[in-house]
Amino acid sequence: MSAGPCIEMSHGGGGRIMHGLIQSVFIRHFDSAPLRRGLDAALLSLPPGRPALTTDAHVISPLEFPGGDIGSLAVHGTVNDLAMVGARPLCLTAAFILEEGLPLATLEAIVASMAAAATAAGVEVVAGDTKVVERGHGDGIYIATTGLGVVPPGVDVGGIPLRAGQQVLLSGPIGDHGVAVLSRREGLDFETDLESDSAPLHDLVAAMTAVAPWLPALRDPTRGGLAATLNELAWAGQVGIRLDERAIAVRPDVAAACELLGLDPLHVANEGRLICVCEAADADPLLAAMRAHPLGRDAARIGEIIAGPPGQVDMQTRLGGSRVVDWLAGEQLPRIC
Repeated sequence: MSAGPCIEMSHGGGGRIMHGLIQSVFIRHFDSAPLRRGLDAALLSLPPGRPALTTDAHVISPLEFPGGDIGSLAVHGTVNDLAMVGARPLCLTAAFILEEGLPLATLEAIVASMAAAATAAGVEVVAGDTKVVERGHGDGIYIATTGLGVVPPGVDVGGIPLRAGQQVLLSGPIGDHGVAVLSRREGLDFETDLESDSAPLHDLVAAMTAVAPWLPALRDPTRGGLAATLNELAWAGQVGIRLDERAIAVRPDVAAACELLGLDPLHVANEGRLICVCEAADADPLLAAMRAHPLGRDAARIGEIIAGPPGQVDMQTRLGGSRVVDWLAGEQLPRIC
């Protein structure tokens, strides 16, 4: 392996130096049986249930932020996509696009963080790939992941149409992730002890589906925040959604940062929150199950599905008025997840 302290083009050249990088960094930290076999594809055995497959790409600036980094974010984002269909995540694959000049120490720290996040989430990284691009053609590191999981027998998320009277639940305060990233972004630094909410949500979802195995919808409000996710649901189901602003928790640090920067917390990204649409009769048991879990202790009922206008989200404000909660226009927070 090269004695240099940074990624070089030779690290992606297919020769001895690339092999050394794979062995000394990726295999050493991820160390799963399928990876150790050195095959071009992982051979897996699946438990009973319906397979669930997702793919994700992770680009964020800065690479490290309070409460996480691009490595842990890649794991959490992928397992959460599986969790939103009721699946128990089993394993991940990961492709790393490395920019020439990336310090090897930074890469190793990110891979170690990703491995720790995968272990904590109960998943293995079973296959991967590495490519190197010329200096100036990347942003340090991009990570693309694929996640495989299984939906347990009897669980059905998203198979029930949205209709008036169903309730909208939220697992906790919004905007923590976006503001935590902004607090370390060059040119936007401001004092806050806030950490990202980035976390794997599949255990919380398992607790919820144990109470209500059939759920009309689960979503994690990442890019575009709560507003985008609810608009997606309203548009897809051709229903209206009415929110109660008083029920939507926003931490004081998040509210202050958003006011300072002219942002709406409803549009700020989250990485450890979920939205659940449920039948009215299931709302209280689900809230009890969510609040009994560390990632749902601040869960709240924030609104309901209404007949229309189809595709529109309205919110009753704290002052008693009403406003439309629309999609974000343009790009509010670039490179956030």
